[in-house]
Amino acid sequence: MKTSALSGSVDDLVPQNPCRVAAPFITSSLPLFLSCHSSFADTPSKEDAQICPSLKPLHIEASVLIPTPNSQYSLDSEGDMGERREVFVTVGTTCFDKLVAAVDSEPVKAALFCRGFSHLKIQIGRGNYFPSKVSRQPGALEVDYFTFSPNIADHLKSASLVISHAGSESIFETLRLGKPLVVVLNEDLVDNHQAELAEELASRKHLFIARGPHLLALTIERMDLELFVPYKPREGDQINTSLKLTSPCEGPANKQEKGEGALISKSKAKKGTKKAAQRHQDRAAISLARGSEYDENDPLSSSYGNIPLEDIQSKCITGRMWTDVGELCAEMKGETVLIRGAAQAIRPTSKKIVFLVVRQSMSTVQCILVVTKDIISPQMVRFATSLTKESIVDVEGVISIPDKLITGATQQVEIQVRKLYCINRAVPNLPINIEDASRSETEFKKAEESGEQLVRVGQDTRLNNRGLDLRTPANQAIFYVKSVGVNKIREFLLSKKFVEIFTPKVIAGSSEGGAEVFKLEYKGKPACLAQSPQLHKQMAICGGFGRVFEVGPVFRAENSYTHRHLCEFVGLDVEMVIKEHYYEVCDIVEELFVAIFNHLNNNCSKELEVIKRQYPFQPIKYLPKRLTYDEGVQMLKEAGVEIEPMGDLSTEAEKKLGKLVRDKYNTDFFILTKFPLGIRPFYTMPCHDNPKYSNSFDVFLRGEEIISGAQRIHDQEILIERAKQCGIDVKTISTYIDFFGFAPPPHGGFGAGLERVVMLFLGLNNIRKCSLFPRDPQRLTP
Repeated sequence: MKTSALSGSVDDLVPQNPCRVAAPFITSSLPLFLSCHSSFADTPSKEDAQICPSLKPLHIEASVLIPTPNSQYSLDSEGDMGERREVFVTVGTTCFDKLVAAVDSEPVKAALFCRGFSHLKIQIGRGNYFPSKVSRQPGALEVDYFTFSPNIADHLKSASLVISHAGSESIFETLRLGKPLVVVLNEDLVDNHQAELAEELASRKHLFIARGPHLLALTIERMDLELFVPYKPREGDQINTSLKLTSPCEGPANKQEKGEGALISKSKAKKGTKKAAQRHQDRAAISLARGSEYDENDPLSSSYGNIPLEDIQSKCITGRMWTDVGELCAEMKGETVLIRGAAQAIRPTSKKIVFLVVRQSMSTVQCILVVTKDIISPQMVRFATSLTKESIVDVEGVISIPDKLITGATQQVEIQVRKLYCINRAVPNLPINIEDASRSETEFKKAEESGEQLVRVGQDTRLNNRGLDLRTPANQAIFYVKSVGVNKIREFLLSKKFVEIFTPKVIAGSSEGGAEVFKLEYKGKPACLAQSPQLHKQMAICGGFGRVFEVGPVFRAENSYTHRHLCEFVGLDVEMVIKEHYYEVCDIVEELFVAIFNHLNNNCSKELEVIKRQYPFQPIKYLPKRLTYDEGVQMLKEAGVEIEPMGDLSTEAEKKLGKLVRDKYNTDFFILTKFPLGIRPFYTMPCHDNPKYSNSFDVFLRGEEIISGAQRIHDQEILIERAKQCGIDVKTISTYIDFFGFAPPPHGGFGAGLERVVMLFLGLNNIRKCSLFPRDPQRLTP
């Protein structure tokens, strides 16, 4: 036991003089008492005195106000519940912080409120706990602190309910007093005594089990106090302060004795106890899951509750009419609607009122439940309060128009709830809070300036929990924009008489040359994942298709740890017959991307605004402009940027050139042509007037490359020579080389990574934001 939390700092924890701050009662005034001690000793132990000589028996009383889930709403005149019913909460020092955090969470406070409790008392004992860990924002729950209070037993006697960590010896005093008891177990249950206690008592209804602090709210909400049976020791019971219980793992007292009845090994005993505890936990969890979600005596019980699985297993077609949340508007006032979505926020403001914000994709609507005779029962409000964030719910109700602007939802209407059903309940403690994951940099800056600390969700946390992260409105909008863009690509190219093709992704040899390829074994033969569909789309041209394109996965085994590279991305590949000049391909590029950008701006304005709220950006300027490689290099040199002769442009050089082009030509979208041959793929056609250059081009957006294209070599002999120059074993691409003996027509094409295009169009800072489940050198899951 440590006392560093209290060492010389008791006066700093609470005011010198006892004081009580009157709070506007939203959840009334019922005491909850938290105790952090290891025994019922009234004075510090000898060990504690040695660690902290200044530690003395002391009683301190102060008040800290804890906010209710939604303290901005005022309570009606009937909100004060009057009588103070006490709850005594006692915890073991090892899990003190976890249990305090659980009690201070919205779900637990809401559950306690619905069961009639609202006042919190905290016993500061030997745990490493500072009152600063409890919220000090204005709210409704009073908090009283005590340290080594000599009257712990009196608090137990006056309590209507006791909540205890399984490691606390208050359990036994509670049992002796015959008080209702909630035992919060360690999540790992490595303590044999905890497991035995749960197994020993749970079946006798002497206590209620919460399998870890994360299930405390659910346990409080569902416990039936009418079924509670005061504990009376049975013959053979060994419940005492040393936590020794009768257990199948225990044997004779003589530890040296072997054979029948002897003690089994310590490891086997621990293993057996953990298995028994797990069985109990499983039964408890199943019991909670199957427990009554509503009061069967409530005449309105059919209007709310958890929908049984069998009713969602395509049991029948009801013909009900559903409305998308995004379609709810003022013109629908008075209409009854049925929606389905995720519970983004649950805000009880009293026993009779709860606000529920439901989200569907990028749209949210505020739903209200108010206790009303023959419409909404108190039990229904209690059920709504018990919902966990992100649970999937069905809501049926009547559209109304509020007097004030709704700031917490996108739709400026409210739903007066008539029916509420939970389709799938989320776990209480989610790894990501959607509200935290949806904040913009502007919000963080404002909070920092005001001294407020907001939770910032990091990129790895987002990607590790992508199934939740994708629920943010900005992410919903990003992938909608990406989808609309892909559809526009298909629409445009099909209108230009292109044929969509689908090429293999497992091939015999490298499609681009170089070592950046994923190698694998294919039925005993070496193979690799296609770096592009380049070889096969050229074969399609040779096969008589004048114009082809593909949208599909591309694999690059490059160790690029940058903001714009992925090991797998969605590629757009285009190939077409050239009549005279590779500029014919450039013409298609310009027409295609101008059409895409126009379409997105004209048809995704709502989504673009949603993205801007979290990731502000300036719209691109996309008046097409063409420059040669040499012209671009000259602009960089004049700006003081040194470029390697006949070398590729670095990322910094590309960005600088993009800024120079924007300043000079007022565009973020331009094409750079006639690159040096030495930095292009082996199948690129050399330039007619200078073999050191090639008939190739790159396309840039906001100073970053998005497309690489060229005229291809269609002569077999030249192609073989170029492959050898690039170090490619011709045998590995013999199938590709052979078809050029069939006289393919002159042709050219290009390839683009769609994630990079979307990233730059939206002005995002990382390509991973535009990949549904990104794959980079360090990420292979989820």
